Amino acid sequence: MIKKMKINIRLKEDIEYFTKEMFYLLFEEEENYQTQFDKMQATFLKIANSIGLENPGVIWGRFSECFTVIKEKTLKDAAALVENDPASNTIEEVILAYPGFYAIAIYRLAHQLLLLGTPILPRMMTEYAHTCTGTDINPGAVIGDGFFIDHATGIVIGETVIIKDNVKIYQGVTLGAFHVKKSLSLEKRHPTIEDNVIIYANATILGGETVIGANSTIGGNVWLTQSVPPNSNVFHQSEAIIKPKKITP
Repeated sequence: MIKKMKINIRLKEDIEYFTKEMFYLLFEEEENYQTQFDKMQATFLKIANSIGLENPGVIWGRFSECFTVIKEKTLKDAAALVENDPASNTIEEVILAYPGFYAIAIYRLAHQLLLLGTPILPRMMTEYAHTCTGTDINPGAVIGDGFFIDHATGIVIGETVIIKDNVKIYQGVTLGAFHVKKSLSLEKRHPTIEDNVIIYANATILGGETVIGANSTIGGNVWLTQSVPPNSNVFHQSEAIIKPKKITP
């Protein structure tokens, strides 16, 4: 028999609204900022009441104190996209149009709430971004400055991933666990990516002890379950055979 649970299912809508509006608040014009800030505070307190968060006013105060730092970090992410993506032209374009940037910005907001001990909300925020962008970043991951995600489709970044500064990843990349067991939930299960690493499309890197050394390049379709020293190039070799087509007269 399935145990009956009490779930406020409409909490999902409240959190989706909160997530969208918090992204806008980061970049709100000064004359509208206080009005939007007050709306988000009221929404947060409503959500906090639904999830049984203790001392929600204190949590909101500490969270709001971090807005400037979070915005600075997201602007560094946007600058990394402009610098490295030849198809991007301005930071404004990145903020408005790039799903990878959106996923990172929501992660940074959610990660801060997680650090403040907020349950449920951070995960639901990043899952909303996942739905919108195809990029799944667990709010527990630790991600440094200047993070670049290109195309943003099919990317998975696990709970205990550590990504350092100026890392670039492309579509289809998985930073995951080698073993999926509930008994390992408190262990580091996901890889560490050092500074200035590039990970190309559809690469899979697994394991809590796996470290990709600084300044390394991981090629497309590579499967890794072991560490890579700094300044390495790792490529998947495949063979494409081209034969002339027989044409029947």
